[in-house]
Amino acid sequence: MKYLKIISTFFLVFAFCFPLSAQRRKSAKRPIKRAAKKNVLPKFKSAEAPVAKSIEATITSVITPPIAPVDAYNDFFLDSALMTRKMPYRVILPRDYNKNKNENYPVLYLLHGLTGHFDDWWKMSKISDYVQDYNYIVVMPEGDNGWYSDSATVPSNKYESYIINELIPEIDKSFRTLPNRENRAIAGLSMGGYGSLKFGLKYPQMFSLVGSFSGVISAAALTKREMGNSGILSNTVMTAFGKKSSATRKSNDIFKIMKTISPKNKASLPFFYVDCGTEDFLITTNRAFSTMLFEKKIPHEFRQFPGNHDWKIFDAQVIEFLELSKKHIQTVKVKK
Repeated sequence: MKYLKIISTFFLVFAFCFPLSAQRRKSAKRPIKRAAKKNVLPKFKSAEAPVAKSIEATITSVITPPIAPVDAYNDFFLDSALMTRKMPYRVILPRDYNKNKNENYPVLYLLHGLTGHFDDWWKMSKISDYVQDYNYIVVMPEGDNGWYSDSATVPSNKYESYIINELIPEIDKSFRTLPNRENRAIAGLSMGGYGSLKFGLKYPQMFSLVGSFSGVISAAALTKREMGNSGILSNTVMTAFGKKSSATRKSNDIFKIMKTISPKNKASLPFFYVDCGTEDFLITTNRAFSTMLFEKKIPHEFRQFPGNHDWKIFDAQVIEFLELSKKHIQTVKVKK
């Protein structure tokens, strides 16, 4: 187990510290319309540098830009009282949204990973193409490097409260949504996979379907000792969750939350979709989480297949999630 942790940490550090160095995100303007174009974590050895370079090259590779109309998306800012700043988010609307004024639509929230931003899913995958076959409003929030949690150390970094208490109500107010759990799903990759699972467990009344693609499920349990001198990973985890004994860690630890679920309240949980590549450094914790879901008889689907922690896999995973969503998302249009 000691050696497994060392190997896992090595991969985690390099996959998260460098993934977006080749692509600096541009700040959004409002509105913008454009044509598309047990557990981880380890100290690094110089002999492993070639492997790290390979990971960096893989994770920064961009999927072929999507084919989409000029007005395929809009960027907005929400003036957040909780975050004390303006928070950007991107919205993809169904193709018939502006034509069918009396129709309302389900909403899918897509969360990005560590070092990423709200426009990642658009830039790095073909999500704009895939959702054309589904009448979903897709919302991509900004999560910075905040682990979708209310920070233990920075009072204005309330990412969890912002998404749950400000962004979702704003979306339901501003767009023709079907504002109920039966028509609301959330999914994400890596850090966003962790965030999605946590939201599904903590707010089951808000989501009927949750997806995690190569999620960092043990994020809130990672300690400074385990992470070592790992730059952005160590800094962001410590900023978000604080010291090992902090209340923030306990309330955001997915495995601890799972232990509190009783047979009585499991019926209220959303359906969980979890997948991970067999060569991904996070496969062990994803399997452990799947085992826990199975033991507690919580409805879920777990998939593992050849692949690493990169956008080629994330792009393929979201296709599978969208296909699965047809079984769990109601699409009956009702007028508000």
